[in-house]
Amino acid sequence: MRIILIGQEAFGRASLEALLNQGEQVVGVITVPEVPGGKPNPVRELAEARGIPCLQPRNLKGNRVYEWVQDLAPDLLVLAYVTEFVPGRIIQLARLGGINYHPSLLPKFRGGTAINWAIIYGERETGVTIHYIDEGVDTGDIILQRRVEIGPDDTSASLYYNKLFPLGVEMIAEAVRLIREGRAPRIRQDEALASFQPVIKESDTRIDWSQPARRVHDLIRGAAPRPGAWTTRGGEKVKVWESALPGAVSAAAVPGAPGEMPGPAASGAVPGEILEVSAAGVLVAAGEGVVLLKRLGAETGPKLPAAEYAAQVGLAPGQRLGD
Repeated sequence: MRIILIGQEAFGRASLEALLNQGEQVVGVITVPEVPGGKPNPVRELAEARGIPCLQPRNLKGNRVYEWVQDLAPDLLVLAYVTEFVPGRIIQLARLGGINYHPSLLPKFRGGTAINWAIIYGERETGVTIHYIDEGVDTGDIILQRRVEIGPDDTSASLYYNKLFPLGVEMIAEAVRLIREGRAPRIRQDEALASFQPVIKESDTRIDWSQPARRVHDLIRGAAPRPGAWTTRGGEKVKVWESALPGAVSAAAVPGAPGEMPGPAASGAVPGEILEVSAAGVLVAAGEGVVLLKRLGAETGPKLPAAEYAAQVGLAPGQRLGD
């Protein structure tokens, strides 16, 4: 098959490398332009090293991209970390259409920040789906799907890099092989189970201290490293990059709905009240239980150990966050 890979970042490079190592015929690569003064594009570097034509358009909508793809006459488009829609007229240029990597168990968590939202909603598992692309948002027929556990302290970064990244690269190569061999299934998504979440923004990640401790912790770890959870103190924004649940048991051992695991009781405390500042961090009362804040920072400052940040700005027991 004649393949055009569309992708970026380390995931796009690893996927391209996996296809080449598998002996696939990659006839072209589309990736994002270099950022002035930034690091070299790893996808472009590998494509050039392997003698593969590479296009770096600002977007995929123009005639330049259409004509470039048309000239290469691909059988299949492979999307490996693509953050914009591929126009239908480009999909139609490929004899077999296109396939996409999506880091969720479709049809749940469609959209561009599925990893963040799965953690924020307290899910205990997610996975990777390789699916055909159409003009919808992650709505195409499924080829492959595999599950992974979300650990009780996974962040969006650890979940992606340790689990969903390597699994996704492996599955892209497998899906391409199945298509080439004529053995790839087409499993329709069940729209009754579908959910869509918009791209996460900082306005979505303000901490509500009246929520149970588990939900606050899930928000903090789901928002890390981008865009980061936040709260306020005296009208100033405080970014919260890392947290823990003191004395918390494994999430898998807690009955009931995800997100309901309590921490130790904070008897008589007001939600958002600082209970203790120590070398371990800043202990804060939630609506049910407590959360240990381990890494904090000003809106534009560095990420600091919570005790160091507390000393710099004067955080002390009895003060309240989220005012």
